[in-house]
Amino acid sequence: MDKKGIVTAFLLAAGLLGTPNVQAQRTYEEMEQLTVNEQVTTVITASEPVRFVDISTDKVVGDQPIDNIVRLKPKEGGHEDGEVLAIVTIVTERYRTQYALLYTTRVREAVTDKEIQLQERNAYHNPAVSMSTVEMTRFARRIWNSPAKIRNVATKAHRMTMRLNNIYTVGEYFFIDFSIENRTNIRFDIDEIRVKLADKKLTKATNVQVIELVPELVLETGKTFRHGYRNVVVVRKMTFPNDKVLTIEMTEKQISGRAISLNIDYEDVLSADSFSTALLEEE
Repeated sequence: MDKKGIVTAFLLAAGLLGTPNVQAQRTYEEMEQLTVNEQVTTVITASEPVRFVDISTDKVVGDQPIDNIVRLKPKEGGHEDGEVLAIVTIVTERYRTQYALLYTTRVREAVTDKEIQLQERNAYHNPAVSMSTVEMTRFARRIWNSPAKIRNVATKAHRMTMRLNNIYTVGEYFFIDFSIENRTNIRFDIDEIRVKLADKKLTKATNVQVIELVPELVLETGKTFRHGYRNVVVVRKMTFPNDKVLTIEMTEKQISGRAISLNIDYEDVLSADSFSTALLEEE
């Protein structure tokens, strides 16, 4: 092979010589275009949580009411038909998308509802995301459906029993599977589920140190149960000393409502099993 052929082969192997269909750069004229009007809110829906949004000018305002929704609207009217007001860039956990926002004076032409299509998604490796919410949910659901392997970690209160079923480790995360048995006839209306790192032995209340942990995922979002309840919470991996316990606490909505919590020792966390990806194969 001559020198030119060697260089060409190297560039192809490195992915530096793309096919004609792959665009290294685009102008706004080549982007997907959305028509907008100051009297209409344009709602863009992504298939997964949005991590970042950029609106290139201050002619358009926007917000993110929930994880996978972005709302946009021109600040004011008076623009010409077809004028480019801004470029909006939306970055999710696994892809990014850009739209050119074109002004229209005709309200009926303004886009009200836009779902990001597969062909509009440019694959993106987000360094801040080691596992997407979709993948995390798949792991959690399989764990939720798996049999309990832990039988000796439980607590009782208000004629209820809270049990630890499983702890699995996947990548940078702990998946904690727990259940509650309610032996009363009173429905439990969930106020919140909290995960904390607390002192194992409480001596003086003023010396108690509690660190609140924000779960990366709570699988089941239902807010009420009568007899049985099961859920999986996902937290980032951590280490903590033996005088601390990992606590999952569930409280009821009423002012005088019930509360029940489960303490998990570090030894139980250390014994977490690696979750086999084979369990994620389609049935």
